[in-house]
Amino acid sequence: MIVLLFLICLSASMVGSICGIGGGIIIKPLLDALRIMEADTISFLSGCTVLAMTAYSVGRSKLNKGSSHLDSGRSFPLAMGAALGGVLGKQLLKAVLERSESASSLGFVQAICLLFVTLFTLLYTLQKKRIVTHNNRRAWVCILIGMCLGGLSAFLGIGGGPLNLVVLYYFFSMTTREATENSLYVIFVSQCMSLFVSIVSRSVPAFASQILVFMVLGGIAGGMAGRSISQRIQDSTVEKLFVILMVVMIGICGYNIYQFSR
Repeated sequence: MIVLLFLICLSASMVGSICGIGGGIIIKPLLDALRIMEADTISFLSGCTVLAMTAYSVGRSKLNKGSSHLDSGRSFPLAMGAALGGVLGKQLLKAVLERSESASSLGFVQAICLLFVTLFTLLYTLQKKRIVTHNNRRAWVCILIGMCLGGLSAFLGIGGGPLNLVVLYYFFSMTTREATENSLYVIFVSQCMSLFVSIVSRSVPAFASQILVFMVLGGIAGGMAGRSISQRIQDSTVEKLFVILMVVMIGICGYNIYQFSR
């Protein structure tokens, strides 16, 4: 099972790094479908894996200042909002889990949310050329948007996923590469806060330590491979890969909803 988890995290993080969606959008629903662990454990491990991958990607971007698309005027307040959202999202996750009859109930709620998010993202992406975008630079707008994205990231355990890109396209008129890099930055900050809240509140689920180690290693290796590949391909190729991925994830989410509802 450990080898399977490593390969899933490696592949998911590689594709997630290329598309700027963090990998959790693949890891979380795929592990839910396999029913290897409880939904809350999968959420935590997926979040840690995404954190490792984005830590590498953001770190490399900071070191490579010449190729960085992070804009302190927007990226920093987005990240601050994401940090607050990470705390709120984790509290929401805890509240839903406490009120759920079982971890499967939590998985059902997450699967429905993820299906709507993925479907909305796919529809927006297909119609993107017809939609007029905005170029907000006001700090409070950035903070509010970052808070929403960070909250969703922490609650679903997916790192924010595809919705990040749609929001960054629409509200800030970012290019694909700008949105990708800023999305990973927001994911990194929100997952840091989510992990911090889990540790402080002692709500870390039980799991074998070697599982976390191999998933994190897969996430880092995937992030390294994905960043290398993304520098060699065109934006149009990234967008096509993104659309294909969304279609696949919609199918998996639909399957998870059916499984969790039984």
